[in-house]
Amino acid sequence: MKKRYTPLARNAVIASLVAGAVATGIVVLGPGRDGGPPSPAPGPAARTVLAEGPGAALSAAELSALIAGQEHRLAGSPGDHLSWAVLGSAYLAQGALLGDRTDFRRAEKALRRSLEALPGEKGNADAQLGMAALANARRDFATARRWAESVRARSPEQWTAYPVLIDAYSGLGSYAAAARALHTLEELRPRTVQTLMRGSQVHRDNGRHEDAEALADEASSRAGGKAERAAALYRLGELAWERGEPKQAAAYFDTALQLEPGHHPSLAGRGRASAALGRTDDALRDYHAAIERAPMPEYALQAGELYESLGMAGEARAHHEKVRRLAAKARKYGVSEEVTLARYEADHGLAKAAVQRLAQEWKRGHRSAHVSDALGWALHRAGRGKEGLKYLKRATTRGLRSALSLYHQGEVERSLGQDGPARRHLREALRLNPYFSPLLVPRAKRAVSVLGNPPPGGPVDVEGEPWTTDEELPPEDDGQREEDGPAEEREEGSSRRPDGDASGEPRGTGSARPRERDSRDPREAGEAGEAGDSRDSRDSRNSREAQAGEPSATASRRSSPSGE
Repeated sequence: MKKRYTPLARNAVIASLVAGAVATGIVVLGPGRDGGPPSPAPGPAARTVLAEGPGAALSAAELSALIAGQEHRLAGSPGDHLSWAVLGSAYLAQGALLGDRTDFRRAEKALRRSLEALPGEKGNADAQLGMAALANARRDFATARRWAESVRARSPEQWTAYPVLIDAYSGLGSYAAAARALHTLEELRPRTVQTLMRGSQVHRDNGRHEDAEALADEASSRAGGKAERAAALYRLGELAWERGEPKQAAAYFDTALQLEPGHHPSLAGRGRASAALGRTDDALRDYHAAIERAPMPEYALQAGELYESLGMAGEARAHHEKVRRLAAKARKYGVSEEVTLARYEADHGLAKAAVQRLAQEWKRGHRSAHVSDALGWALHRAGRGKEGLKYLKRATTRGLRSALSLYHQGEVERSLGQDGPARRHLREALRLNPYFSPLLVPRAKRAVSVLGNPPPGGPVDVEGEPWTTDEELPPEDDGQREEDGPAEEREEGSSRRPDGDASGEPRGTGSARPRERDSRDPREAGEAGEAGDSRDSRDSRNSREAQAGEPSATASRRSSPSGE
């Protein structure tokens, strides 16, 4: 008598596979179905790609072999929903690794075939989570959340839902919800590389940089393959950059590139660090290599601004034009580059167009600190600094401390005549990372020089009026009223598509869309009532925010990039 597995039992069988299978092969395990050949279960590479989606810790060669193997199998078994899910997730990971957005279309097609073979409500969580990861890769975080929450509602102990949820919540700006999802992931899968990397991300977003570094360092030491370790080293490099240590950042990126020579995030990161260290030829070479490897608008914008800072107007203009072209190309494959494009428009194009783009992102629920910062700056550049300052304060009062956001806030305050707050925030930006932008750092230094020192006795506006505006502050979470966005963008309707593709509502889940809880914590919700605090009390709180939490017991140990 043939033994049949329920979806949960099958997941348990998959998770219990042991070493010995070839890295990119398919392990045959268990009896056949309906009298046919034995049922397949994914090998290590397939399990990795199902769990992690884009950014899966597999090399390009491993992904290519996995895709070829799955396509060969599906030629003989076109109804195998699990093989379709593995293939879709492998295409997704390959697209992210190589920066080739055409792979995203192939991923969606394969995942749809998997859901046709076995709908989500009948247990096809792998394909649903693949669709969620695809939506995250396309920066459609609200759709990713719906796909992943439908899986979690049906199977709360399925750990693979939580990494996807953390990415979605972080993209939406629901940082407390991301922290809760991390807590569950840590209970289900403690100390794995996947969990450590997501933990590093969440701690960074909440301003606990030393904890974020400690977890990324542990992930690097636990990594089982070159690609996995390169991803952890890249995270360490980004953290070093954000705290203003370009030499240390460059060392991490160097080591990551020794492991994975084509790792385009590390190429761009090393270019940024090299520019800060005055090695402009090396920086431009790395930027060109990153754009060639993965033609992403973000890389073109960074290169263009470096050229502009060097007085090379023609090259700067060519790269700025490339930002538009690459964003338009990404849009053809369902990838939103609206935030990068809006940042370009705000500083180098049409500020009103930047406001319109970002207001639409806000309406979609994308209310992360990065979107809030970009929207506030775009409003300022469009001549609406007072309105923009609300969004900039929202971006800089959370745990994440960004030198760019602090610069933006300081410049807007300076334009409004709030010299005390402007002086404080511009100086803090330069202290946090004196190299945050080759184009903006000189401007920040000039602004600080013009502002000079406070008048004798201390400036009367040292605090400004951070929370005393008569207007309602921007909402804290993605479940608030749409009318809280910029005035000319308030309108009825939703940006979700009715056809249920990767940019709209999920199909085949068999359940209503879960309603997200309010992710605000008491500290965030109570900030609006603190306007009457004394100056000393506020300075103390600002100091705590700058430190952003207590370091972990292991955070004081900072390893070398090579892990020695």
